Amino acid sequence: MFAAERRQLILEMVRANGAVSLRELARVVQTSEVTVRRDVRALEAEGLLDRRHGGAVLPGGFTRESGFPQKSHLATAEKTAIADLAAGFVEEGEAIVVGAGTTTQELARRLARVPGLTVVTNSLLVAQALAHANRVEVVMTGGTLRGSNYALVGSGAEQSLQGLRVSRAFLSGSGLTVERGLSTSNMLSASVDRALVQAAAEVVVLADHTKLGTDTMFQTVPTDVITRLVTDEPPAHDDRASTELQALADQGVQIAVAGGSSGGSGGAGGDSVPPRQGRRDVALPGPRRGAAGLRTAVLGEASAGAERGGRVADMRRR
Repeated sequence: MFAAERRQLILEMVRANGAVSLRELARVVQTSEVTVRRDVRALEAEGLLDRRHGGAVLPGGFTRESGFPQKSHLATAEKTAIADLAAGFVEEGEAIVVGAGTTTQELARRLARVPGLTVVTNSLLVAQALAHANRVEVVMTGGTLRGSNYALVGSGAEQSLQGLRVSRAFLSGSGLTVERGLSTSNMLSASVDRALVQAAAEVVVLADHTKLGTDTMFQTVPTDVITRLVTDEPPAHDDRASTELQALADQGVQIAVAGGSSGGSGGAGGDSVPPRQGRRDVALPGPRRGAAGLRTAVLGEASAGAERGGRVADMRRR
């Protein structure tokens, strides 16, 4: 494929999706990330798109929201790994809320195996994933259906959450920065997500590395309200994503990184992952490193039910 053809295809993907990772662009145009990075740089020089941490977005600073069909094909491996790791934070018999999104849908598929669970959600996709789960109770909010992401929004959804109290909220969004926290491109979705946060004692954000450093219009969760971020391992060249992770950690956010090949998942440090399914907790020795790098712990033996490996870093301020 000639450079002009590659760049036209890259531009069409970004226009269709709003934001696309370099990894995904390289896969579609069947070339290396180094070549794609050069193409993105050339398109940015023409003002046709903007470069962001490990990807490309529409020009103008704020990314627009993609529809579900586009989102479902983006960063699929990363979302699977994040969902595998995030499911380990859920205990039997808990009551939780799960927001709308393709990553939270992946999480819901794994939660179907957690007995005694109660899941409150405004997402039809999350509810569908849990519809046939034994011993899992699903509570749907009211509201108006927003077809682009199959979520219930509006005053009906928000009012149905009043007076609710659960242990954790699992949310995703369109972007995550240390300055503004989690954000999304739609005002109605943002308002419901804020109501979900108000109902939870802890907030867990699920966001792949392409969303780190991306800012969108409506804030949903300020950084100081986020308890834990579950993300994937940024590419080796993506120093900006690693810097963003460290900045979030410096603000007190616990960082759980999915990936690696150790075959297990677990917790580390002062707020460990609850021991379940054969997981063992690992403390991270020594002082926390600064922005030059993240401390991580490779975790132990694979549990019988684990589908993917995981690495967890507890980088809270001590």
